[in-house]
Amino acid sequence: MNDQQLLRYSRQLMLPQLDYAGQERLLRSRALIVGLGGLGSPVAMYLAAAGVGTLMLADYDSVDLSNLQRQIAHTTATIGQSKAISAGAAVQSINPDVEVECIDELLSPGEFKPYVEKADVVIDCTDNFVARFALNSLCMETGTPLVSGAAIRFEGQVTVFDPRREDSPCYRCLYPDDLEEEETCSRNGILAPVVGMIGTTQATEAIKLLAGIGTPLCGRLLLLDALRMEWRSIRLKRDPACPVCARRNTLPQSRAASI
Repeated sequence: MNDQQLLRYSRQLMLPQLDYAGQERLLRSRALIVGLGGLGSPVAMYLAAAGVGTLMLADYDSVDLSNLQRQIAHTTATIGQSKAISAGAAVQSINPDVEVECIDELLSPGEFKPYVEKADVVIDCTDNFVARFALNSLCMETGTPLVSGAAIRFEGQVTVFDPRREDSPCYRCLYPDDLEEEETCSRNGILAPVVGMIGTTQATEAIKLLAGIGTPLCGRLLLLDALRMEWRSIRLKRDPACPVCARRNTLPQSRAASI
């Protein structure tokens, strides 16, 4: 790290759990954020501020006026722009040292797989089950840790799926594929700070995974009820009959040391 970086990250360097070595790991890391809306906006901004070296930002949607109530990476001036490009500009205004790669087109799972393979962590900030199931399958196939988040109305949830761990469940263990029609913010509404609370929690979990610190939310689902301002945690077990992860080849935990 140079003198400017030492000053920029000085408050993190003071943390004994992170220290110089952990910050160096962050600087060498590559994170893939899928969805640059209400969840992805704070994720991208906090990972950039924390010094994650490379951010791959994936979203093929464009900024709309109705997004600005909660999607804080975007502004009135960027209405009509690609969300990936708009968020990329926001990220680099916070930390110009961060390398940004924008993916602003709709790709098939096969086309998207190389980006997942290159990532040290994937943060799922999408808003539909099709995308979540596809990301889960790609992460299980490539052995890439996945930080999953969702929010609606006054509620949210966060968990981590880590295929490097033999006991880790996956998204398909949590949700079957025969789901009823899903709820969306456009139909059911969302309180603006709720996505921020979930998104910043996802960013925290991603940083912990990249730096190799703390205990990740693997095997636990963290649930938020913002009306009561209550958090609760429930255990998640791996489904031995899961069609996605039951027969996967787990990767060694040593991969974390190479980040």
